[in-house]
Amino acid sequence: MVSSPPPLLLLLFLLLPSLCSSAPAFLRSPPSRLAHPSSFVAQQPVWFRQRLDHFSSQDRREFQQRYYEFLDYFKDPNAPIFLRICGESTCSGIPNDYLLVLAKKFGAAVVSLEHRYYGESSPFEELTTDNLKYLSSKQALFDLASYRNFYQESINKKFNTTEKENPWIVFGVSYPGALSAWFRLKFPHLVRGSLSSSGVVLAVHNYTAFDQQVAASAGPACANALRDVTQEVDKALTSNSHKIKALFGVEQLKNDGDFRYLLADAAAEAFQYGNPDILCLPLVAAYSSGQNVVAAYAEFVKLFFFGIFGVNPISYDQEHLKLTKSGPDTGDRQWWYQVCTEVAYFQVAPSQNSIRSPGVNEKYHLDLCANVFGNGTYPEVDITNLYYGGSGITASNIVFTNGSQDPWRHASKQISSPGEPAIIITCHNCGHGVDLRGCPQSPHQIEGDATKCAKPNEVHKARQQIADYIQKWLKNEDTSSTL
Repeated sequence: MVSSPPPLLLLLFLLLPSLCSSAPAFLRSPPSRLAHPSSFVAQQPVWFRQRLDHFSSQDRREFQQRYYEFLDYFKDPNAPIFLRICGESTCSGIPNDYLLVLAKKFGAAVVSLEHRYYGESSPFEELTTDNLKYLSSKQALFDLASYRNFYQESINKKFNTTEKENPWIVFGVSYPGALSAWFRLKFPHLVRGSLSSSGVVLAVHNYTAFDQQVAASAGPACANALRDVTQEVDKALTSNSHKIKALFGVEQLKNDGDFRYLLADAAAEAFQYGNPDILCLPLVAAYSSGQNVVAAYAEFVKLFFFGIFGVNPISYDQEHLKLTKSGPDTGDRQWWYQVCTEVAYFQVAPSQNSIRSPGVNEKYHLDLCANVFGNGTYPEVDITNLYYGGSGITASNIVFTNGSQDPWRHASKQISSPGEPAIIITCHNCGHGVDLRGCPQSPHQIEGDATKCAKPNEVHKARQQIADYIQKWLKNEDTSSTL
């Protein structure tokens, strides 16, 4: 006779078809290696030469930057061009999500530029701290501007219309969502409008609202179970740290802070990417029945976060982050450099009722920055927010969208202002980039399928608003009062 699986494993396997995205909560994008080929409409790269330092008149060095193009719907030489921004990971193509539905509707070309220093668009083979000094959002925005003009010229040559300017609209999710908003802010003459999906435009030093949103999204029972896990793990770390790390299969994490950070990320990811039940149903079942809740959480982390979700625990190891060799699959060191110099987003434990261990505090993050990149490394959050405006960004023709369950939404713009409508898409599993990606986010939902969202009509309503704004931008209509 075959024995029945434990309740936790049974619940996890029942929920596997609804798994979300494959990215840790720390803003990294879903890894393309887990995506089916049909997840992309363009995977053949094209290259152009990009300037290394846009802010030096004497530094003329260049590097090869990768981009992709999809022209199947682009039949009219006067049609729009949609620029999808890639972010803090390898850019493996143009994903087949809701943006492609919009491209078909408007007959648009879709192009996508890989972010400098990520994937195969790295200027240097060695990512030393000194070589990383050209990695910033400001340099990336000029990359986009330079690329936009380069591609416009290529379109003009193709159709022999040297003076023509196609209408451009820019799109991005998460950090690319912030870049999308900032691009419209800084280069309004180059694009008609911007969709900032879950765009983290507010640099935050101590981002306590992140875990407060995790607790709210979890609900009282699941949040209490997670708090119990954190308390028990912290106790175990003081008595036998190797044993508790072995339970989670992460003995290689010598730094207790790195281990604590990983455990907090594993929980937050379930809400960030619109899949709360995969975590909360089995965990609450174990907690309410008096089972070992730490062991239950360890099963979730190993089976889901590492196994199905594909997270490598080494990405949380500070010794790993010190490695300077560049490669197409590297991105952890680069993103931490941006965090440690420009935007922070330090996810630290709130002072009360925290789900995250109090050991993950400001000191942990600043010590990591100094350990990995050298003493004196510090995120200039105030300067970043002064330069872009933070959540008070003031521009025109930018739509901000956020999922109600996403802990990153508090670093976005959530209140509408003239020319900048802010849409909160509310449902049980509405997470990061839900307007473009749908629910859940892994396996990839072709065309951003929203039918599995808890309230698909909420997603459809937001998508219709986005399409209406794009229509107005293409007609050069005033949208400052259409909130």
